[in-house]
Amino acid sequence: MNKSNLIDIIAEKTKLTRKKAEELVNFVFDSMTNALVTGGRIEIRGFGSFVVRTYESYTGRNPRTGESIQVKPKKLPFFKVGKELKEKVDGKIVKKPPTG
Repeated sequence: MNKSNLIDIIAEKTKLTRKKAEELVNFVFDSMTNALVTGGRIEIRGFGSFVVRTYESYTGRNPRTGESIQVKPKKLPFFKVGKELKEKVDGKIVKKPPTG
């Protein structure tokens, strides 16, 4: 699934226009991005959590030339999958059909 697919699904399920669904998706993604940029953490129960991990500088190697290079410190987003999602993907939780 990509962002465009997500927008289409939301528009169809909620009966929103595609433009409104796109605004909604962009708002959610922008809010999540801003939370991580400002040092926050995102936790979605049953799905997983996003945090920013800080990596110190280190000496690496250019794979093309073999030359040693200094890699600068960096921050990268990291996703930790939640138990429920992990079990669903692994087939341990079977989705029950809706009743009614």
